[in-house]
Amino acid sequence: MLNAKYQSCIEACSNCAIVCENCAASCLREDDVKMMARCIELDRDCADLCALAAVLMTRDSQLSREMCRICAQACRACAEECAKHQMDHCQACAKACRQCAEECEKMAA
Repeated sequence: MLNAKYQSCIEACSNCAIVCENCAASCLREDDVKMMARCIELDRDCADLCALAAVLMTRDSQLSREMCRICAQACRACAEECAKHQMDHCQACAKACRQCAEECEKMAA
């Protein structure tokens, strides 16, 4: 069972990590991969940070709040970049990143 006090943030982080990984993989299949380079970089960073934040919250680590602050920053940057691209995977990623950033900002407060 997830740590109850973190449950909505853990779920948002876990979902965001998966959506970011999907976006990065999908970007690599686009015709102009070079144009997607920044998106791919941010997707990968965001996915890793979200996954780590979820793990730290699950174990009730003292680093959870700080990790959530950093995760929110990564999510905001990723959402901003993904929103620039019209592909469905980028739009879905921007949405998941915004939702995750909001949850992480609540946790970091």
